[in-house]
Parts: sequence; C-alpha cells; structure tokens
Amino acid sequence: MAWDEWEQAKARAQQDAAMRLNEVAPARGGGDGDLVVHDNVLGALGNAAYDLRQHFSSASDHARQNTFDASIQLFNDGFDMGSALTELHDAWNTKAGTLKEACAHISNHLDYTRAEHAKDAVKIATDLHTIGGDELSVSRINDYYK
Repeated sequence: MAWDEWEQAKARAQQDAAMRLNEVAPARGGGDGDLVVHDNVLGALGNAAYDLRQHFSSASDHARQNTFDASIQLFNDGFDMGSALTELHDAWNTKAGTLKEACAHISNHLDYTRAEHAKDAVKIATDLHTIGGDELSVSRINDYYK
C-alpha cells in the first residue's frame, strides 16, 4: 500500500466513524429498550456453558500426557525442543484451566441469576397483591413512598 492510499484509507475511516457517531442506531426488535430476560433462555445458556466446559475438559486433556512425556524424552536426549515443548504444555494447561473456570463461572452465575429473579418475582407479587385477591394494594404501594 502506497503512502497516498494509506492516507486516503485513514480519511475514509475517520469520516465513517464520524457519521456513525452522529446518528442513533435503529432499535432492533421494535422494543422500547428495556432489558428483558427469559428464564428458559438463561437456563439454556447456563446449560450450554456447562456442556462446553465438560466437552472442553475432556478434549483438552486428550494429548496432555503424551505431550509431557515427549517433552521429557526430548529434554533427556539433549534437545532444546524438549524444554520448549514443556513450556508449551504448561501454557496450554494454564489457558485450558482458565477457559474451564470461565465456563463454570458463567454457568454458575446464570443459575444464581435465575434463582434470584425467581425469588424477586415472588416477593414483588406478594408485596403488591392483597392477601384476599388479585388487585394491587394501593395502600401497600403508598407505604413505599412515605
């Protein structure tokens, strides 16, 4: 890429960014922008994160022992590649462990969120409805504003 082409590409990128910043993106789905969470969606995402952790855990461990054994053999035979392969092995295990922990964290967090939202829904319904019927208790609502 020639210098002139680079300058033109930068100018176009700045122009495009300025245009995007000066307009509001259209709303998707026709909603009013409120956050809506469906329990079944949270459950499905939590299950997907759990399944990913389980599958990755077994798949990532597939060649671990063979890789380690090969690195030790190469190192014992005097090859520098042995220590490099050991470093690679250790780095892979660290990264794989981090990914597994992240998947578990996501799954656990979604389970916790589902449980808390269910508790909140019950509390709100209980607090806002009269004991004898389904009408909103205005006096109970007014208690919160005093």
